[in-house]
Amino acid sequence: MTRESKKDHLGGLGEFIRAQRRLAELSQRELAKIADVSDGYVSQLERGMHEPTVKVLRAIAAALDIRVNTMMRYAGWLEDSAAQDSDQNDEHRVETAIRADQRLDTQQKQALLSVYRSFLEAGADA
Repeated sequence: MTRESKKDHLGGLGEFIRAQRRLAELSQRELAKIADVSDGYVSQLERGMHEPTVKVLRAIAAALDIRVNTMMRYAGWLEDSAAQDSDQNDEHRVETAIRADQRLDTQQKQALLSVYRSFLEAGADA
C-alpha cells in the first residue's frame, strides 16, 4: 500500500468511525470509555492521524455495534471479491439506514440490527 493510499484509508476509516459514533449518539469521550481507549486517541483516529491496531479496531467496532470486518475494510486491511463487496455494501447500507432513522430510539435500532443480522446468518447457513 502506498503512502497516499494508506492516508486515504485512514481518512476514510476516521470518517466512518465519526459517522457511526454520531449515529450511535455518542461523544468521543463516551466512545473512548466504552472502547477502553483515550478520547484523544479517538479524536486522532477520526481525523485520520493514526493507524489503529486490530485490538483497537475490535474494541471500537464492539462499542459501535459494527462488524470488525467492516472496520478492517475501511482501514484497507481486507480485500474482498466484487461479489462480497456488493453484499457487504448492501448490508452496510441497511445497517446505516437503521442507525440513521430518527424515528427509532436506541433500543429499537439495536433490536432491528439484531434481527437483521440473525436473518443474514440464517441465510448463510442455508
